[in-house]
Amino acid sequence: MSPAVVTSGPIRRLVVVRHGVTDHNARGIWQGHLDSPLSEDGLAQAEEAARELAAYDPDLIVSSDLQRARVTAEIIAAACPGQQVRVDPRLREIHVGQWQGLERAEMTERFPDAPTLLSGTEDFRRGVDGETYGELADRMHAACTDLFGDLPEGGTLFLITHGVSARALTGDLLGLDREASWGILEGLGNCHWAELRETAPGTDRWRLVGWNLRTPPVDSRQGARFGAQTPRG
Repeated sequence: MSPAVVTSGPIRRLVVVRHGVTDHNARGIWQGHLDSPLSEDGLAQAEEAARELAAYDPDLIVSSDLQRARVTAEIIAAACPGQQVRVDPRLREIHVGQWQGLERAEMTERFPDAPTLLSGTEDFRRGVDGETYGELADRMHAACTDLFGDLPEGGTLFLITHGVSARALTGDLLGLDREASWGILEGLGNCHWAELRETAPGTDRWRLVGWNLRTPPVDSRQGARFGAQTPRG
């Protein structure tokens, strides 16, 4: 039997950040591809998160083109010397089709099967003519793979994105099937983040270091690397 190949050297790190809160989040409106701005609270969240995220010393910061993510990314980049934001539309939130712009109560009234579909494990097209979770995961994973190619050895990549997008990408990188990814991972809170690290250099195998991390950090004696969840939206 041939000896196993042992890799050595610096490992890459990925930090996936959800944007700050918007008024639509607060009102429970389905946003999808709507280009809604950060609220005052969302801007404050981004400023607070930026101070802690700067300690990761990112090599590359890439954002969804939707302004709630892009502005969050710009605030984070301003706290990281020498960094600017690259924009990639593939990091957008899942397209929710005819649900877009509807408050949750109105959405469930017009689409009464939606709560059952969302609580199940079978993938489906959101809002009749939107995206499936699988389609979202495919584009997020493709974007991430391309961006890793621009990362230096042992570098740190920041992706500033959206709740469902972050969930789909993280599940794929951890090797979960899409059904398990949807069922196991809760959405990130606004301006919360996930940290992943390669298990070994160049392997493209990833380990989850922390989920729903936030500012201020949770006490390390109480499960610090997995922060509290804020309301969905």
